[in-house]
Amino acid sequence: MEPFPVIHTNFWDSLIAVPAVLAATQMIKFFLPIPRVLIPTVANILGLLFALCIAHRFHFWGAIFMGLFYGNAAVGVYASLKTSWEAFRNKKRQ
Repeated sequence: MEPFPVIHTNFWDSLIAVPAVLAATQMIKFFLPIPRVLIPTVANILGLLFALCIAHRFHFWGAIFMGLFYGNAAVGVYASLKTSWEAFRNKKRQ
């Protein structure tokens, strides 16, 4: 059995990959009628494609792990920003 590869993630992964996946997901959401329940799946697929084709193309299992990280991180960033924005707007109205 082959040992799991060492994954060298760095600051640039989160500075480039996560915003790229977030922006691509938002563009797909804007142009295509995708149900809300499938948006995290779309983000994970985009994260996997980004990792497999660009970021970690020479390490398959590392790319799978990091691709899921990119997709889930993009969903988390979006949810956090949306919740913060809604809380700010509700506080402003009171």
